[in-house]
Amino acid sequence: MIPLKSKEQIKMLCLSGEILSRVMRRLKEIVKPGILTCEIDSLAESLILKERAKPAFKGYKGFPSSVCTSVNEEIVHGIPGKRRLLDGDIIGIDLGIKYSGYFTDAAVTLPVGNINPQVKRLVEVSRMALDEAIKEARIGNRLSDISSRIEDFVGENGFSVVRQFVGHGIGLSLHEEPEIPNFGKPHQGPVLENGMVFAIEPMINMGNWEAEILPNGWTAVTKDRLPSAHFEHTVAITEEGPKVLTN
Repeated sequence: MIPLKSKEQIKMLCLSGEILSRVMRRLKEIVKPGILTCEIDSLAESLILKERAKPAFKGYKGFPSSVCTSVNEEIVHGIPGKRRLLDGDIIGIDLGIKYSGYFTDAAVTLPVGNINPQVKRLVEVSRMALDEAIKEARIGNRLSDISSRIEDFVGENGFSVVRQFVGHGIGLSLHEEPEIPNFGKPHQGPVLENGMVFAIEPMINMGNWEAEILPNGWTAVTKDRLPSAHFEHTVAITEEGPKVLTN
């Protein structure tokens, strides 16, 4: 990763984040029982193109859609299709865009109608784990301080963190070094510097941490088929502290 420090680079990355935030807010509004996951994907692509941006996921290593829609036991990389969301489901929406050469990435897990209280708690803890992780994204900390905080917080609340998938650097490419696991010991890895940009993304399981890939070659599901939740923001390391670009 090359830290982004010029005013123009920071400006363009912020604009990319603002576009992604607007699109994500609109997608949240349409999630309800009865909607097809392909309808979420279609709207996402339309909104991105209207913003004169590009979907970062579509075509990436062959991925067929503009957005990932992961339902219930699906952890990440769910492929939109004719699946109709039902009352009581949860859905993870993961979306990335490219705007004028700058990439941002975000994810949210949403309830569909009325959900089980334990599943609701899973979603809440996953969201709070991201908040806790972002607090560690400060100049002078080490990369694993982010990872360690996620694992500790999730464990304290009785859930488990996925180990096969990780956060990552982002900015001039969709996926940049370094990787950011959601587990590990603190005070290890690179020192965080002004201008670094990360996609921090806790993936939290209700049961154990193990995952497997479905025959489509993309969708990761929990091995025990219990629910999973996923939250993500693109975060810049700045002299004023962590700056969330995809709020």
